[in-house]
Amino acid sequence: MSRPTPPLGRFLLSTGAALLALGTTAVPAQAPRSGPAPLAAGTDDTLLQAREALRRKDQAALAAAAASLQRARHPLAQWADYWALTNRLVEARQADLDAFYARWPGTYVEDRLRNDWLLELGARRDWANFRVEFPRFRMNDDREVTCYALLTQHEDGVDVRAAAQAAWLAQREFDDGCQLLASTLRAAGRLADGDVWAKARAAAEANRPRALRAAVALLDPALERHAAELWENPQRWLERTARPAAPQSFELELLALMRLAATDPDAAAAQLAALAPPADPGRARLPLGHQALAWAQVARQSGLRLQPQALDHALRAWAAWDAAARPGTPAPFSAEALAWQVRAALRAPESDSRRWPLVQRAIDAMAPADRADEAWAYWRARAVLAQAAPGPAGEASRQGAREALQALAPRLSFYGKLATEELGREVVPPPPPAPLTEAEQAAARQRPGLERALQLIALGLRSEGVREWNFTLRGMADRELLAAAEMACAREVWDRCINTSDRTRAEVDLRQRFPTPFRSQVVAQARRTGLDPAVVYGLIRQESRFIMDARSHVGASGLMQLMPATARWTARQVGLTWTPAMINDRDVNLLLGNTYLKRVLEDFGGSLAMATAAYNAGPGRPRRWREGASVEAAAWAEGIPFNETRDYVKKVLSNSVYYAAVLGQPVPSIRALLGPPIAPRPPGEPAPNRDIP
Repeated sequence: MSRPTPPLGRFLLSTGAALLALGTTAVPAQAPRSGPAPLAAGTDDTLLQAREALRRKDQAALAAAAASLQRARHPLAQWADYWALTNRLVEARQADLDAFYARWPGTYVEDRLRNDWLLELGARRDWANFRVEFPRFRMNDDREVTCYALLTQHEDGVDVRAAAQAAWLAQREFDDGCQLLASTLRAAGRLADGDVWAKARAAAEANRPRALRAAVALLDPALERHAAELWENPQRWLERTARPAAPQSFELELLALMRLAATDPDAAAAQLAALAPPADPGRARLPLGHQALAWAQVARQSGLRLQPQALDHALRAWAAWDAAARPGTPAPFSAEALAWQVRAALRAPESDSRRWPLVQRAIDAMAPADRADEAWAYWRARAVLAQAAPGPAGEASRQGAREALQALAPRLSFYGKLATEELGREVVPPPPPAPLTEAEQAAARQRPGLERALQLIALGLRSEGVREWNFTLRGMADRELLAAAEMACAREVWDRCINTSDRTRAEVDLRQRFPTPFRSQVVAQARRTGLDPAVVYGLIRQESRFIMDARSHVGASGLMQLMPATARWTARQVGLTWTPAMINDRDVNLLLGNTYLKRVLEDFGGSLAMATAAYNAGPGRPRRWREGASVEAAAWAEGIPFNETRDYVKKVLSNSVYYAAVLGQPVPSIRALLGPPIAPRPPGEPAPNRDIP
């Protein structure tokens, strides 16, 4: 989606950039506390000095620290060695890398450095060494490296067109590897014009002008100027008469309309509507297929703005496509465009007969992987149920929808719970797994990567520790994951505990996935404020994963991720003399976070869906998002225009169900937590409290 992450100015989105690696899960309520294993005496400071030398790019100090740590046989010496070599990678030779691999075989840093080195080899065009290194790359999760690898396979005579096109289309930011692959295949006649224009459209939709210009330049360098001009001022470009010849002019016109839709969907709709019957007699008419793609983007942008006309725009996209294509031809609408057609339809009044047919058609048009997403599987089943003929004539449709819901119901997610309740059942927590044996726990403790990860985290090197931990988890079975999670739980490294236990499939330990650190304090403060402790725990889990000194990229801090301005305002509400240092105090953070949540909950008439959206994105946005037709709360949550906030609301509510079970409370219905349909504020209701930040 081209819309940037919303400037929160209040609270960190739990899935924000600073916490993306934290994952999800829970822990035993009374996990035994034990400190990290002892590190090599007297050398921890040397490791931290090495990390600081890397930041300063002080090659000599870094090399000296790395050598010192290796002499001391420090268990984390490999990290300093890694930093030292990456700091001079541009001047390194293959022999340097081979020596490093020999020192640290099978470790995370070996594979991480191989990733870095493959990128360097690609930039150097050293394909001989690249061919040797790439088969040894175990993570194999770098798209640019993949593009370089596909290029070498192409040069070796392998037909990589399909894989190359997929990798190039998936490239969001411009990079050397994928662009080199595309230009090489284009020169070899392996990328058709249509492939290149598809990439240009994907770049335009993703708001990536550099990638757009690079794509069209593959067709003709002169087109790059047109791409730059239409991006800068699409309206002016559409009004110009000097254009390339068709079909290039049609493709550029489509790109200009896409860009105009992103900045002013109403203006783009007006341009498209003018094409409908007459078109400009002096200009070739934009083909219907291109008009369909343009209408789909107008619908997407209108949907992002929650405009009611988004549904009409989506239907015009389908009408244009039906007129342009042979029956049964798949529509080339993007995954995001189709998703926003569904969301626009869900926000339409229930009385609108076009609502459910559009939901079903848009989901059916998605690629199989997208169609399998829990949200779309659930809403498609709902659409089928809503449209099924009464009586025996509709029984086959209803049965198919019920089977789809039954497949979703076992999942421990927002839509798994909704599917369960749609089938008329209650959400029942999964049974606990058998207790871990001492042998299983000992096996986890004997994994060096897990121990190194916890040591790194204990030293404040959380990013390095998280990466080491996740690398070590690869290939683990459920019982091994539970044992690794328990190891993190015992050290009170809650994010690793949660993340690891969340990976299990057949065996689910709710008390690992949904831990209750600081239980007496959290429960007491929630009840004192008048909140459900399960909801408060569900929110903290999503906000900070119980990392007390967590700090987001926008400055939110503490267990409940308070922004300084919000903390200061809330402190005044409770009569607390505020100092900035208080924000990371556990009890103060809990007091202020609970108080703020209570204030927004009251301001939204008790709607937990709107209150959690307000906690995440500020109260002004959900006030706007509630305007329009009355809509069931689950559909309202799915229609939130910010990806992070949409995910946040669904996860906080889903978390709260299981936290109720862990806390020994009655397990609530997810529909009860969502509350009644969301509609504009009733006339008799008090005006919103606009003092709430």
